[in-house]
Parts: sequence; structure tokens; C-alpha cells
Amino acid sequence: MNSQTTICAQATPPGISGLAVIRLSGKDAFTIADKCFKGKILLKNAPSHTIHYGKFYDSDTLLDTITASVFRAPHSYTGENIIEIGCHGGYVVTNNIISTLIYSGATIALPGEFTQRAFLNGKIDLTQVEAVADIIHSVSKQGSHIAARQLLGGFKKRITAIRQELLSVCALLELELDFSHEDIEFIDKSNLLILLYNTIQTCRDLLNSFSASSVLRDGFRVGLVGFPNAGKSTLFNALLDKKRSIVSPIAGTTRDYIEDSLSLNGISIQLYDTAGLRHDSTDTIEIEGIEFTQKLLETSNLIIIVNDVSVSPVYSLSLYEHLVKLYPESKFCYVQNKIDCVTNIDIHNLNFSSIFISATQDIGIKQLKDFIEKSASENLERISDVLLNTRHSVILSKIISSLEISIQSLENGFSNEYVSIDVRNAIHFLGEITGEFMNEEILNTLFSSFCIGK
Repeated sequence: MNSQTTICAQATPPGISGLAVIRLSGKDAFTIADKCFKGKILLKNAPSHTIHYGKFYDSDTLLDTITASVFRAPHSYTGENIIEIGCHGGYVVTNNIISTLIYSGATIALPGEFTQRAFLNGKIDLTQVEAVADIIHSVSKQGSHIAARQLLGGFKKRITAIRQELLSVCALLELELDFSHEDIEFIDKSNLLILLYNTIQTCRDLLNSFSASSVLRDGFRVGLVGFPNAGKSTLFNALLDKKRSIVSPIAGTTRDYIEDSLSLNGISIQLYDTAGLRHDSTDTIEIEGIEFTQKLLETSNLIIIVNDVSVSPVYSLSLYEHLVKLYPESKFCYVQNKIDCVTNIDIHNLNFSSIFISATQDIGIKQLKDFIEKSASENLERISDVLLNTRHSVILSKIISSLEISIQSLENGFSNEYVSIDVRNAIHFLGEITGEFMNEEILNTLFSSFCIGK
């Protein structure tokens, strides 16, 4: 990223709309805008945080009547001079305005470059950058609300407080080293152990919310699985209340997984209809679909085994037991489908719980939806006021490991030098969470996931 350039991009989604916003940021933002904008005053002379009405020209050609919002550095989103152009929506006018700005000296922004400049200019830290992405991509109301609070810096304050406490500990440990020959103790070792154990517990509490954070960010993932012709596709359509998956009596119709979503009590449910699992197929496309199914189940929060009860209530029990061993972290539900096709089911002799449904007759579908919603809600009970992501969870695990080693050093009577090394490592990892210690590869990956204009 060249911070000397002035960048521009459309900040609103492209397409037909009543209004659009084009953002211009950099040291030459006012100069470039004044080449195209004709209003009562020059924008370079306008006070910060003011809006001005005028006309936007490409040379002598009028492109649109616009508003220009002025934000002077450092009091702007990026910390640079910013002009936000409010124009009419549509593909042609916005593209023409952007092209004119580029011809006048601006360069097109890279994905996430406005937010990246805000981070590099100290306007926000890395946890707030990630909160911006979570607000944009959130699939749930609760997730959006938590991300909005995280954007205010709550997560940063918690991490900073932990880091400051550990820095104070390190300073005292290292000060004792300077007076080791005088046998002076600046820190009580029993109190230090309590502090380290409490810090580890705080990190573990945050880690425990990772699964819930994933649900709020991406949705509660539910995989429908079973033998061919168990009625998975019919059930998929019944849960969605629309015809989304092809239903056929021919075994192996679903060759790949089909995905759709529904909302239950404000929670986004990502539903997957998977290829039927069987070992005797010779169809290469069907076999590949089964492999897709296995990979998808690895990330499912809830796996629903759909059994054809007209064959036998225990027909899919071997599949159920096999999958429970393969995916011990997932929750399971055994669904007895096609109860409209049988007259007698001895449920009292079954030694496992089931939900009895008829996907074709809409029997038991509400009960199954209630079970899915309850499972998703239970998953969210562990959420803290932080939307943890994979990067956070990896770093928190490293912090816990470092502090556990420092505790071992203390309990084994090692010198302060050995204890402080691992506490220092934990301090460094805490700085990685907020971006105080930057990894360029991680930064590039993070900002590349943003849309252009943000």
C-alpha cells in the first residue's frame, strides 16, 4: 500500500439505486475533487464535517448533481483528508465519476484499503478492523450487535488490561534480577501464581465462546445425512418451506450438497442436503458427492441422521454410531422419516431417542425445527461480548501455553529470568491480537477479504 497516493472507490454496492457514495481519501483529496466539483466554494476551503451541494464535471461535460462531504485529517475515518461524494445510483454515473477522479489524479482503492489506512494511521486497532468485517458480513442480529459494540473498542480494552498487568509483573520480575545478590523480593510468588492462573482462565473463557462466535458470524450449520432414498431432500424442502432440492425415488439423485438458509428465532441456520451415503456406488460423480458430504460434516454444528422408518427404525443406526465416532464435537439427531408409510412403530423398545416425522405430510416438522432452534440457542449460551475468530483463538491458545510454562517454571523454583521469558511471550501474543505487533501476511489476508470501498 502506498500511503502517499489518494485513493477512490464506490462505498455503496454497485447497481441501480436512488443514491450512491463514492469515497476519496488522501493528502490530495481536496485538490482532485476541486478539479471536478463546482459549488459555491472550493472544497479545499470548506470547514471539516460540512456538506456542499454542487455539480460534478468531466472537463465541460456535466455528469451529475452531487453532495460533497468534507472531512479533514486527522478527524476522518482513515485519518486522512476525505471527500465523500453523494451521487445518483446506477452503473453509468458512478463509473463515470470514478473514472474522472482517476483521470484527475486518484488511484482506485484496493479491497479494504480505506480501513487499512485507518488502522495504519492509528484510528482503530486490529480487533476493531475485524469488527468492521463482522458488521458487514454478519448473518444474525445478535452477531451484528456484538460486532458493533466490539467496534467501540471493548475487546481491545480487555486485552490491553491483561497485557498491562503482565507487563507490570515482568517489570518486577526483571527488577528482582538486578537485586538478586541482595535477596530482595519485589513480587510475592504465590500472588503471581494466582494472577497467572486467573489470566489463563480469562483466556479460556474467551476461547469457549469461539464456537458461538462462529455461529453468529456464519450461521448454525446443520447437515442432513442418511442412506439413499431416506427422504433427505424432501425434508430439506419441508424445513425451508419451499422446493429447493430435487426429489426423486431414484437412489443417488443428490450428487453434491445443496445449501440454503432459514431463520429460527433470529438465528441464521445454514442447512445442507447431502449426497446419500453408501459404499457400493460405482458412479464416480456420486462417489465425489459422498466425499463432499464427509468434508461438510466436519464443520457441521448439528448432524441430522435421516432414517427411513418404513424399512426399520434401526436401519440407519450403524451409520449414526459411525458418524458419532468420526465427529465427536458435533451434536446429533436421529430422525425417523416416513411415519405415514407404517402402521405400527414400537418406540418403547428403542434404546435411543428419535424425532418422528413425515416430510411429505408435514408431520413433526415443527418439532424438528424447535429442536434445531434449541440446539443453536444452547450453542450461543457461551458467547461473551466478543466475536472471536480463528486468528484470535490460535493466539489465545499460544498465550495459555506460554503462561502454563511460566507457571511450571515458578513451581519448579526456576529463576525469574526463565519465568519472565514466557510471560514476555504471552505479552507479545496479546499485542498480536490488537495489531500492536503486526504480521504483514496476516494483515494482507485480512484486508483482502474486505469489499472495495471499505
